[in-house]
Amino acid sequence: MPPLTLTPLPGMPFVRQGDDLAALILRGLRLAHIGLEDGDVLVVAQKVVSRAEGRLVDLRTVVPSPEAEALAATVEKDPRLVTLILQESRAVLRAVPGVLIVEHKRGFVCANAGIDHSNVCGDDECVLLLPEDPDRSAAQLRRRLEEASGKRLGMIVNDSHGRAWRLGTMGVAIGLSGVPALVDLRGRHDLVGRELLATQVGAADELAAAASLVMGQADEGIPVVHVRGFPYPLREAALHELIRPREKDLFR
Repeated sequence: MPPLTLTPLPGMPFVRQGDDLAALILRGLRLAHIGLEDGDVLVVAQKVVSRAEGRLVDLRTVVPSPEAEALAATVEKDPRLVTLILQESRAVLRAVPGVLIVEHKRGFVCANAGIDHSNVCGDDECVLLLPEDPDRSAAQLRRRLEEASGKRLGMIVNDSHGRAWRLGTMGVAIGLSGVPALVDLRGRHDLVGRELLATQVGAADELAAAASLVMGQADEGIPVVHVRGFPYPLREAALHELIRPREKDLFR
């Protein structure tokens, strides 16, 4: 099995609405002297996808809803921000001072519907929403890169999420194309011959987290990571594979 390598792409500019993100990735690959090969995966930070797709919102244009005004008083957040969070969510799961946990309309659970101020535009009145459809975003980028290279690729859009039982944020996949979300090892055997009965690997999240280490969380300016040596076969997949069905959610 080839070694797993994660290589940051250099020279990526501050992406803005309407920028050709696929062209910028291809330029970064050339600068890194990387020729794409079958089985390679690209992991792209959500923020550059959102900015390219015009998901920036000026809070000064938002009129708070009555529901958001009431919830904002509970969580001690800007009611304009809470209005956007509710628009991007299916349900509010927890609301206490300083914390608003929701089920995003794409099915995953996160704080503030993934809406963020950091690395947005330098104006505290600007926030960035997640891509409208991260799977679609991943598929479009993958298609462009496959057309340019003639290779079979995988694509992950990652974001930083907190976790219910541990402190600290980590990278997770919020959109993917051509990469297995889950790898089912049930039926295989461990080192001592014992059959695996329950093991399913969240491979897309594992790779998203590894790439997040390379990207950094502050001013590193590394929104795209090239991955070679991904240890599982590529296949078609989507985010919904990673979302625990409600009937199997023991904590809600």
